[in-house]
Amino acid sequence: MQTFLKAAISLLIILTATAIGKRFPSVAGLIAVMPLAGALIFVWMHLENRGNPQVMELFTKGAIWGFVPSLMFYLAAFFCLKRQLPLSIILLTCFAVWLIAASFHQWLLK
Repeated sequence: MQTFLKAAISLLIILTATAIGKRFPSVAGLIAVMPLAGALIFVWMHLENRGNPQVMELFTKGAIWGFVPSLMFYLAAFFCLKRQLPLSIILLTCFAVWLIAASFHQWLLK
């Protein structure tokens, strides 16, 4: 039941952002990167790890440094969109850039 609740709340946020995006794309973009997901993950991790501060601290550290790969993803998307590339190429490029940045991120955190 807990997994279903997590999925339902996450889906609700995504569907809400998508619906808003039809009329206000920049607001949907803001919602997409809001710390809503981070806040939800904080709650789930707190409950599942009995509030272990070490786990929460490591999550927070990863999230802070995780902004860099996410920023790289969106920068790649921005430049690909400026060149009017097909969506499939945009997504492949963005995820490749993100994967490289995320791998570097994990290497730095070790």
